[in-house]
Amino acid sequence: MTAPPPEDAAPEDLVDGRPSGDGELPDEPEVAAQVLGPGLEGARVLVRELAGEGVVRGVIGPREVPRLWSRHVLNCAVVAELVPEGAVVLDVGSGAGLPGLVLALARPDLELVLVDSALRRVRWLEHAVEVLDAAVPGPDLRVRVVRARAEELAGHEEADVVTSRAVAPLDRLARWCAPLVAPGGQLLAVKGGTAADEVAAHGEALRRAGLLEPEVLTCGDGLLDEVTTVVRARVGARSARARRRS
Repeated sequence: MTAPPPEDAAPEDLVDGRPSGDGELPDEPEVAAQVLGPGLEGARVLVRELAGEGVVRGVIGPREVPRLWSRHVLNCAVVAELVPEGAVVLDVGSGAGLPGLVLALARPDLELVLVDSALRRVRWLEHAVEVLDAAVPGPDLRVRVVRARAEELAGHEEADVVTSRAVAPLDRLARWCAPLVAPGGQLLAVKGGTAADEVAAHGEALRRAGLLEPEVLTCGDGLLDEVTTVVRARVGARSARARRRS
């Protein structure tokens, strides 16, 4: 089945009604090696795949290709500074693999579960993992791809950290994701400039979901021109167990 073109695909980006996927790759920022460490070579492969096959499959718009490094890959990679060593990370609404695939590349110590409900995006994620495993020296990525809605996974999946990027407002995100966070774990929601407003508006919804101490943090300070804003909320061991009994 042919994937539909992204909503932002302009007529000049299309070939026979499909995204061309042959846009010029963006220059690699000098800071990429510092941010990604051992994951740099894998990130280069991922950028090439996103700019080509990712556009063709409609998981990223052609107009995003020039910003793949700055707006997407590095923006996601710096979130790794908030993730404990050896954690199991569940990435909800993984889509193009942002931030899940990037975290797997930057942090080989992590185990990633990439969750998306759309078959088209799941097939892309499986393709990307296969390409990265074949192209990058070293052990295979510790990545598993799951096709499901987050709310379907309660009682089946549990992680030390649950991540999301541009998936939903905080109240809905809390309802979907809190049951997936292990006792003592945390939700990391990558947000934009309205993060503080969302926390203020949805603080009660987060508490009802069992998420405690919501805080707005920035990642990549001193490294990126535009830092990444993350809402972090923790799950207390007592509230998490009570929620699972209900």
